[in-house]
Parts: sequence; structure tokens; C-alpha cells
Amino acid sequence: MYKILVSDIMTREPITTHPSANLLECAKKMVQKKTGSLLLVDKKRLVGLISRHDILWALIKKSKEDLSKIQAKDISPKKIAIIKPSASLEEALKKMKESKFERLPVVDNNELVGIITIKDILSFNPEIYPELEEFAQIREETRKLKLVKKAKEKDKTPLHEGICEECGNYAPLERYKGMLMCASCRGA
Repeated sequence: MYKILVSDIMTREPITTHPSANLLECAKKMVQKKTGSLLLVDKKRLVGLISRHDILWALIKKSKEDLSKIQAKDISPKKIAIIKPSASLEEALKKMKESKFERLPVVDNNELVGIITIKDILSFNPEIYPELEEFAQIREETRKLKLVKKAKEKDKTPLHEGICEECGNYAPLERYKGMLMCASCRGA
């Protein structure tokens, strides 16, 4: 994998759109081209990237606005991980793991020349599947940690009134050390 370069397996004509395209146009283009993302390009210069996830986010967060009124550049992430065509596949995979992106625009001399995805790398080199599985596990663990954090925050809010599992008194209860306890027992 060291001698194979990004330029050897990248998609040379990625699906692009202008940064001022509205989200409705972007969604239609993604469906027509059967792709999960579009690169935002202005005069061969990469200025952004928009994914299905970004459009879904806009639908939920900005539902009062019409999709045809929101421009792609308005919801595109400000920082985009890119890679050079002269980079090795190992470098591309490492950058994907670090940035947690499954696709990297390929840029040379400030011009977009292609895109490389996990799928491209896996199609070319299927024996790296275990590394990609590790990448997926890291993403899943990150998601689980966020859920645990939310659950801990919920544990601090009063659940309801009831009988304290420690003293047996009727009071507002909170979960503490796995038990439903009143404020006086939690403080003891």
C-alpha cells in the first residue's frame, strides 16, 4: 500500500456543484447521481463539501425556511480535510481515520483534481478491511460515549416523587449510585 498513490485510484471527475446552488438542487443532484455528497467548486477551486447529512440537518434545524432559499455554502463545514494526489493510500487512510471522514477531496495547486473514498480504497485493496473495521468501531465508540454522557446528565435531574430506596421516605427522587434516593440520603 506504500507505493500506490491517491492519484492512481481516485475518481478524477467528482460530482460538483456551485457554492451558490440551493439545497433543493443539491438534493436532486445527489439522488440523480446516486452519491452521498457534492463538492462545492468555484472556478476549479474547492470551497466546500455538502453531504446528505448536512441537508437532513438543514431540514430539521431550519425547517421554516424553504430548501430552495438556502445556499449550499451556507451550511457547508468551514474546515475540510483534503489530500494531495501524490500522497500514498496509507496517508489517505490515516487522514480519514484522524478526521473521521470517509471521503477526501484531492487538491493539487489549489485546484480540485478528484476525490478518494473509503470505498475506492477498499475496492482496490480489500485486505485492509480490518483497518476500516477499526475505523468504524472508533466512530461507534465515540457515539456511545456521547450517549453515556447524556444519560449521566439525565441522572442528575429529578425523576419523580416516590419512596427513597435508602430511607423509605416519600420525597422527590434522583438516581444516585444506581439507586433512587431523596436529597437527604444523597447528601449523607
